[in-house]
Amino acid sequence: MNTNAHTNTDAANIQPIVNSARQELRQLLQQRADITKRIGTIKQTILNLCTLFGEDELNDDDLREFAEHKPATRRPGLTQACRTVLRKLDRPLTARELSEHIQQHDPITVRSSKNLAAAVAVILERLVQYGEARVILSQNGRRAWLPISNPEPEAQQNALQ
Repeated sequence: MNTNAHTNTDAANIQPIVNSARQELRQLLQQRADITKRIGTIKQTILNLCTLFGEDELNDDDLREFAEHKPATRRPGLTQACRTVLRKLDRPLTARELSEHIQQHDPITVRSSKNLAAAVAVILERLVQYGEARVILSQNGRRAWLPISNPEPEAQQNALQ
């Protein structure tokens, strides 16, 4: 019995399943990115309304509890700095390279960061999830990130591979 013929047949049969799963994964990742963006927008709206009208105007205990909770570790300035540098330089950058560039050109944004390269790496992974960046391997085998100017499904496909 020829086991190679059997293996080739199995591979041909499994390929449509793998392609379907890959496509569904891309769709789910896009949905997650969209939902994450929408959650952030809604949270920011609630916080802005609380600032504008005061927390006493919130009758719902859940909303009041949310309004009082403000994450201490989040630094939106650093996220925006990462986006800006990625787009400005428009070449593959490692987390360390990006950190060094931000440190040199925007030291106020990073003054409180204990481990800037680690924080930048986390932000870069988030930007990949949002469809704003993609990961590649640099010539020395390290991960590097590139911006995606218009997040399209095709660009997200490249980020997954």
